Amino acid sequence: MTTMQNVDQRNWVGKLTTAERLGRYRAASAAGIIPYFRAAGSLLGPVVEMEGRDRLMLGSPNYLGLASHPEVIAGAKAAVDTYGTSLTGSRILNGTTVLHEQFEEELADWLQVESALVFTTGYQTNIGTISALVGPGDTVVSDSYAHASMLDGAGLSRAKLRGFRHNRMDLFEDSMERASRDGGRILVILDGLYSMEGDLPPLDEMLPICEKYGAAVMLDEAHSIGVLGERGTGAAELFGVEDKIDIRMGAMSKALAGVGGFIAGSKDLTDYLRVHARAFVFTTVGVPAAIGASLAAVRVRRTPEGQELAARLQRNARYFRDELTGLGLRLGPDGETLERTSPIIPVHIGDDTLAMRWWRELYDRGVFTGVALHPGVPLDGAILRISPMALHERGQLDQALEVFAEVQKVMSV
Repeated sequence: MTTMQNVDQRNWVGKLTTAERLGRYRAASAAGIIPYFRAAGSLLGPVVEMEGRDRLMLGSPNYLGLASHPEVIAGAKAAVDTYGTSLTGSRILNGTTVLHEQFEEELADWLQVESALVFTTGYQTNIGTISALVGPGDTVVSDSYAHASMLDGAGLSRAKLRGFRHNRMDLFEDSMERASRDGGRILVILDGLYSMEGDLPPLDEMLPICEKYGAAVMLDEAHSIGVLGERGTGAAELFGVEDKIDIRMGAMSKALAGVGGFIAGSKDLTDYLRVHARAFVFTTVGVPAAIGASLAAVRVRRTPEGQELAARLQRNARYFRDELTGLGLRLGPDGETLERTSPIIPVHIGDDTLAMRWWRELYDRGVFTGVALHPGVPLDGAILRISPMALHERGQLDQALEVFAEVQKVMSV
């Protein structure tokens, strides 16, 4: 074998340029329809300056609008003034501050649990927790729509993974029965609010099955924290099953206007994770500004103002969903159950390229939406992911709906 052949075999960068997904990305970029990496130049509010003009923001999980709230910004600034820009180390060494302790105490009190533990990112929260709690010989049972970070955590754990089709109770019980024959412990991982379809797991049906097979339950409340439930603590509260969830995960990067994640539950759970979760122990702690912002956001959410913001969010989401349905667009879910409380509205397009063309037409008319393509969604399951905020005025929503109607005509030609 020649030296040149040896060099070619090691030319990993060259091989990467032939990857199918990279090719599709570059083709979409060349066509001007790629919906990703668009640079904003202003605060994240109902209207955002993006690439030279104002656009209605309907693609952000800033559900309550707290990312631009004066008290939340003040909380971030105060944290920087006290602790600087970075703590430069892990929580277990020099990275724990009084601010972390205050935030964890606030979270535990809000969620009415013994203890909470803050991680640097939501992704690390899931991979660190799951890989620390189960291992070879155990089984993880997962909804097929569970977040990638939960599935990656299951993979890192080397436990057996048994999936079931999204929200299918017959298949869920079948997976649980199989898991019970595997031996070892069973951990069920679910999202409290599924980030693509905007629907909820039927916890009232699932938890008795979990109890039947002696399974522990981990609920990812990343998109439901701050949004669902009377106190705003998520889907577990909404269903009235808080005492039946063993591990509650939340993210600060959505409604709580910061960056990071947390685990809430028993003190035994959080103490165990402090020394066993590798994604907690071996990473630098998040920047102080993020913790200060999220602590302030939780405190705002626990006030009457926070309650009103959550109510406005639900009104806006219901109104926008109903009006899109009136245009004849195919949405999911149908809105007849608890999903009516969801701030996430998926518009089903199907083909990836068609979804990107829809996005571009909306974008050129001043409306920014999220887009989910394969493999983030099933093949031929591309969606526009719409997320109204609490701060959107009715006139802004009507303006966006007019744009949707215009684009619908263009796309039907």
